[in-house]
Amino acid sequence: MIGFLKGLWERWSIRGIVFFKWTAFACLIGALVGAVGYVFHTAVDMATVFRQAHPYFIYFLPAAGVMILAMYQLCGLPHDPGTNYVLVAVRENAPIRLRMAPLIIISTVITHLFGGSSGREGAALQMGSSISDRLGRWMGLGDKDERIIMMCGMAAGFSALFGTPLAASVFAMEVCSVGVMYYAAIFPCILSALIAALLVHTLGGHPTAFSLAEIPELTYAVLPKVILLGILCAAAAILVCTVFGTFHRFFVRYIPKPYLRIAAGGALVIVLTLLSGTRAYNGAGMDSIEAALAGQARPEAFLLKMVFTAVTLGSGFKGGEIVPALFIGATFGCTCGGVLGLPAGFAGALGMGAVFCGVTNCPLTAVLLSYELFGGAGLPLFALCIAVSYMLSGYRGLYSEQKIMYSKYSAEFVGKRSGDES
Repeated sequence: MIGFLKGLWERWSIRGIVFFKWTAFACLIGALVGAVGYVFHTAVDMATVFRQAHPYFIYFLPAAGVMILAMYQLCGLPHDPGTNYVLVAVRENAPIRLRMAPLIIISTVITHLFGGSSGREGAALQMGSSISDRLGRWMGLGDKDERIIMMCGMAAGFSALFGTPLAASVFAMEVCSVGVMYYAAIFPCILSALIAALLVHTLGGHPTAFSLAEIPELTYAVLPKVILLGILCAAAAILVCTVFGTFHRFFVRYIPKPYLRIAAGGALVIVLTLLSGTRAYNGAGMDSIEAALAGQARPEAFLLKMVFTAVTLGSGFKGGEIVPALFIGATFGCTCGGVLGLPAGFAGALGMGAVFCGVTNCPLTAVLLSYELFGGAGLPLFALCIAVSYMLSGYRGLYSEQKIMYSKYSAEFVGKRSGDES
């Protein structure tokens, strides 16, 4: 009996030590990354407001691109691999340089200030992982703990910018190796994401959330319409990944000099802006997302945003692909909604979740993101549309270093990188 009690005490002592260790680390990372994330979020918003008040700033976009590239080269990162670097670092426990955090923050703000079409989650993931990785190495953590602490940083960074802690936590665990999740990270990831979101709210930030005017009931009649929209969103997601990859390869192949490449990309964005006759496709485009969720979207909007973003990021500007993907999903879904007999705004919301899933290969994150962005109403329909998009979008994705561990069509191990279609 004494031996049993002693063994029980030893086991629970070890668990208690681990629990308190990750509680402390998660709180520290959530607070630190959340504070930096709030500053970054505020800076992007200020840059957007300033650009909208001074539309001529877009004509300086090529020079801004040269400035971004010069910053990276001066800091010893001439070939910045972006979010892919973070995925490899988590999977292989490779170190992430702390200088990546200020570089990606400043360069993303510059991209938004001068009218490049990009998001901000790429900066959030790189910022959060670089800060947490450096903190973990200063503390002398082991290899396995290093992976967890980097995922905590990713979750905190994503949560700080979007105010969606549940989606942020699962995304950090799901995105690196789809089908294999590090469940040991679930507690510290959720806690760090919640701390980051609470801190941003305390400082005056607001979570990203939308309201829908009309949500259909779950009926036999609505199911085939949602399934068909999921099929269309899967095709749209494949198109997004194909266009992004094609433009990136085109710029690298035909304009090999980086400074000339990014300047040419900036010039092309200016030309596209003038030809389109609107500034709706510059920056993140949150106003257009809100309009689409209200049932108003131009039919060509998703294609134009796709091209604008592919040119911006493919030529070397910084930011992220997820917010543009949400823009594309919202406008595409809104456009298809009327044809399919679904409320246009609700179809736009479905499109956001389904296209996000198709380009990231993260279905659980997509379901949670839909819940946090739109509330629980209609969640089964969101889940259905997302599931269809995940199954039919193939193995392409925004991140070439992402690994799809299991087949989307059978219980078979495949272990292929995102983009390796076969």
